[in-house]
Formats: sequence, C-alpha cells, structure tokens
Amino acid sequence: MELHHDPRWPRANGWFKDGLKSADLALLGVGTHKSALTPNNAHMTPAAVRAALARYSTWSASHEIDFADHISGSDLGDVTDPDGPAGEERVIQKVSEALPGTRLLVALGGDNAMTFSAASGVASGVAGGVGSFEHLGLVTLDAHHDVRDGISNGSPVRRLIEAGLRGEKVVQVGISDFANSKEYAARVRDFGITVIRRDEMRGRPMSDVMAEAFAVAGRGTKAIYVDIDVDVCDRSVAPACPAATPGGLSADELRQIAFECGRNAQVRAVDITEIDATLDSPDQRTIRLAALLVLELATGLSLRK
Repeated sequence: MELHHDPRWPRANGWFKDGLKSADLALLGVGTHKSALTPNNAHMTPAAVRAALARYSTWSASHEIDFADHISGSDLGDVTDPDGPAGEERVIQKVSEALPGTRLLVALGGDNAMTFSAASGVASGVAGGVGSFEHLGLVTLDAHHDVRDGISNGSPVRRLIEAGLRGEKVVQVGISDFANSKEYAARVRDFGITVIRRDEMRGRPMSDVMAEAFAVAGRGTKAIYVDIDVDVCDRSVAPACPAATPGGLSADELRQIAFECGRNAQVRAVDITEIDATLDSPDQRTIRLAALLVLELATGLSLRK
C-alpha cells in the first residue's frame, strides 16, 4: 500500500541516511534466528521494522520536540548471516567499528542470540580490544533470565558472563513468573545479577525503575548495553513474540523505558529482539511497537544533557 505524501509531515524512515559513517544514532540489522529454541523467522524483522518507520513522524508531542531538528541518523544495513561462530565474529567487528562514529547504536534483531555478539562488539569498541568486558554494564528488559546451557537465544547472558562480563554489572528488568526455572534462577543469584521482577514494577514509574537499573549497571563502567527483548511485554501487545506471556509490560511502559534508555548518556547501544515478523497480527502491532521504540530512543537521545 502506497502511503500518502505530505511535505509538511515528513516520515521517520526518511530521516535515516544510508551508510553514514558518523551519525548520532545508527541503525544496524542483526537477523539471528538459526539457533533459536523455538524455530522462528526473526531474520525477517529488521526489514519489517524499517518499513513500519514510514508510518510515523519524528515529532514527539509529549516532549514537544522534533528529534530530526537536533540529531542525525544513519542506517548501516544488515550484518550478513550473523548466526554461528563466523557470523558472531562479523557482528562483533561491525559493531566495534561502528561504535566510535555514533552516540547510540540501535541493533534490530533477530532473536536474543544476537545480544551476545552485539554486546561483545560494544565491549570491544569501548575497551579498544576484543575480549575485554571491564568497562561494560548490561541491562536486559526480558521475561526470561537467558542463562540456559548451550548456545541459543536462551543463553546470551550466561555466555557474556562466561566471556568476562561481571554479574554485579548486570540488571534484569521484567522477569516474569512461570517463565524461568528454579535452577536458572539460582544460577542468576550465583552470578550476582540484580533482578527487578515484573511484579516489583507495578505501580512504579518506568523512569524510577530504569534509574535503579542504570545506577547498578553503570557503576564504574564506561558504557551500558541494553537488551530490549520485546517478549517482556504482555502477549496482547506483542503477538509476534513467541515467548511473550499474559501479564507482561504494556506497550506504553516499554516505550517509556526506551525513551529513558535514549536519554541516558552511558547507554551506547540498544538491541530490539525476539520479534518474528511472520507471526504478527494483521495490524502489525508488534512490528509497529518496535518502530516506535526506535523513535523513543531517538527522542531520548535528542534530549541527552
């Protein structure tokens, strides 16, 4: 369907310029999907999110700011075949090379397996050398702990810690009831990870929740990586997330969280994961939510002090 053209209503997708080596916000597609615990087509999601950006503008009414007037955006394309050891190396290299040229890197997944390679790339870019996690903190928005055995979309947090990320610099926000096991919860405690459960978030402003998370993950670090696994949301607003459960965050709560991530100067990269575009409802509510998360990140970035 061809969208209406109005020169007084510029579309958000037009704000991104292809291949700029230097921009305030850079978009990168990382379509991992081959190691998923449940087979998915998450590799089709980056293109779907880019297309959905055409449905929105760059004007934030609630903050009374058009971020296009204040920051620049670049689309760096997609990492080719990002799964497996060779694919992960490509992601690490691409992210570490892109980081110096941008204030905020937004990685569009793909499933949660990409969090390991993308966060590793940020660690390398910040530290100036592969394999050093000394200066990185991690915040996950997720219903799940992602500390499973093996290599899959259920294991990136465990893999990052085994690679050198310190557990006391990891915060997991939105952990859900009946979405994890007793043994993996014990593993999280042993790692020293801070957990803010879904039930603990009810009634709290999202700005307060994220301030708590950033204070822990940002203590003594140069950069924070944020993993937004959209299955942290209630299943009614994220039907394209196979593991989303009833009772998760609302779309509005996750949008507020994305804004706070964009506004925090320590946040250098954010991923948006676990959406399978082929499973979305006819109104594309999950894909459109992901596009709005990108725009909330950009708005927050434009208001960084």
